Amino acid sequence: MRKYGWIIYNGHLPGGKFLDFAEWMQDAAKRLGITTDVIKNNHLLSILGSTGVSLIERAKHQRPDFVLFGDKDINLAKQLELLNIPVFNSSDAIEISDNKISTYQRLAAKKLPIPRTIVGPKIFPGVKEIDTSSFDMIENYFNFPVVVKEAYGSFGEQVYLVHSKQGLIDRISEIRDRPFVIQEFISSSYGIDIRLNVVGDEVVASMLRNSTDDFRANVSAGGTMKSYQPSKVEIETAIAATKAIGADFAGVDLLFGPNKEPIICEINSNAHIRNIYDCTNINVAEYIMDYIFKRC
Repeated sequence: MRKYGWIIYNGHLPGGKFLDFAEWMQDAAKRLGITTDVIKNNHLLSILGSTGVSLIERAKHQRPDFVLFGDKDINLAKQLELLNIPVFNSSDAIEISDNKISTYQRLAAKKLPIPRTIVGPKIFPGVKEIDTSSFDMIENYFNFPVVVKEAYGSFGEQVYLVHSKQGLIDRISEIRDRPFVIQEFISSSYGIDIRLNVVGDEVVASMLRNSTDDFRANVSAGGTMKSYQPSKVEIETAIAATKAIGADFAGVDLLFGPNKEPIICEINSNAHIRNIYDCTNINVAEYIMDYIFKRC
């Protein structure tokens, strides 16, 4: 039976990256004989009432067999799930991946390798003075420099290398009410990491990213890339990380520990795939769509 799906992306984000991701997925679906429509998230409004849940559609479409959700509009993803439509990745997986605190909690609960991490306390908006005394003991757990990461951010943004206790206090004072973590700095992986694209139970593509003038290796931040053959332990770590957040597919970034052991840096449930295609000539979209096809 011919499958039909929706591919959802955010209609308010500038630039073409997100539409590009959706169109790559649509092309891959077409090659597999799957019909899809690419839809902006703002063209689907969730409506709630005493009669249940439903959608207001800007343009009427047939009910999909699945939704490939290339966005972080978690409430819309949950609405689709309440309508008993299979969503890939699930709203829970997207929500966990979008929040670095939730991600590290899940990974730590599974005892997977991550940098030592301290979660910043909740600070409400409008607080005039932040009590920074709780950070006086940071040096008992970390050597400087340390990495400060805001819980929400992509493409290596909202990630800071802090070289002193005063620098840490200044950065926290600047972040204020935005949730954040403090992590040990993995100096053995300065400016270098690997991105592994996981689909189901396999790593389908991987690349090594390198920056000569930044501790972050993200290509979007100026890093370079080349094809990479991961080790067995790197593959196992990436797959375990993806499963820990409940994702069907993800881009997993691994750092190199002091003895070259893999350390999980981040997990992206909606990893863009053009860069890794340009680097490896592997179209991750085809693996994702084949995975979904077999499960719907």
